[in-house]
Amino acid sequence: MTVAEMREIDRIAVEDRGPTLLQMMEHAGMNLAQRAIALLGDSWRSTRVFVLAGAGGNGGGGICAARHLANRGVDVLAVTTTRPSQADGALGQQLMSLAEAPARIIRFSEAFDVAEADLVIDAVVGYALRDAPRGPVMGLIRAAEAAAAPVLSLDVPSGVDPDSGEAPGVAVHPSVTLTLALPKQGLREENAGELWLADLGIPPGVYARAGLAFEPPFAASGCVRLRYPGEAEAAG
Repeated sequence: MTVAEMREIDRIAVEDRGPTLLQMMEHAGMNLAQRAIALLGDSWRSTRVFVLAGAGGNGGGGICAARHLANRGVDVLAVTTTRPSQADGALGQQLMSLAEAPARIIRFSEAFDVAEADLVIDAVVGYALRDAPRGPVMGLIRAAEAAAAPVLSLDVPSGVDPDSGEAPGVAVHPSVTLTLALPKQGLREENAGELWLADLGIPPGVYARAGLAFEPPFAASGCVRLRYPGEAEAAG
């Protein structure tokens, strides 16, 4: 779907029918944490995860995942573009909750060594990209790109235009992308890596009100693996 369609789905859910922004953020964060554990493998309890979080809803999802990972004993460092004391709304609530978990929270301007991470979670921009990343956002994207560890992007790799798939400036090139609700039309294997879709708990009627009627793909799991056009045929 397009950014305009996703914004309309968010509007209908948040302003009218539900689920709320915080509820959707919790679904995103829990699914992101579970996907991170799957990527880390059997030794996940003894790993270190860096969560790079922006100032919007994508950052809130990343901060939520940081809490779920820390609650399970993972060594988590959250690096934010927003001072926790100045964050409000759903992001502020997520940061407040994370402060009660055994995780470390720092701002982008503090020193950190991304080489120490076993996994980097990119939750910097998501589908809200408007132009070439600058300032703290650009700094966190460059940190993700400098990591030797796998990178897991939330919804859309930061710096990638979700409609066109182009990158107007620096962009994250993840190993895996966990996209939300429905896949964004600009996602391609070369810019998103392995692609998974996460359930946000949005009921089919909300999608229908936005003109997107479809059969929900989720079964027992809150995430499903997606195939790019031609990928299934190529794999046999």
